[in-house]
Amino acid sequence: MASKQLSVEVAFAAPDRQMLITLQLPADATVRQAALQSGLQAHFPELDLAAAPLGVFGKLVTAPDTQVLEEGDRVEIYRPLLADPKEVRKRRAAQAAERAKQAAAAERG
Repeated sequence: MASKQLSVEVAFAAPDRQMLITLQLPADATVRQAALQSGLQAHFPELDLAAAPLGVFGKLVTAPDTQVLEEGDRVEIYRPLLADPKEVRKRRAAQAAERAKQAAAAERG
């Protein structure tokens, strides 16, 4: 008797293009196995699928090597952050404060 299969999607988006692959995997396949079997590394050589952060339907998976997939899941491969969002917000706030300070000084004369 054949083992049960499940259908899942694996998605990755680079800044300039994206891909969505549909796979048929064994019922006990993990999130990481889906990423590795997607073949996306052939299209995006910069990807390290063995270490990349992964999620399912927009939620980060903390244990992708052991979390088993369910029928219809969409595995998402996340790119590393180029900048810490907190630092970006701090920098923007500092720039806005500096502009406000300069505008106030210009109004005074």
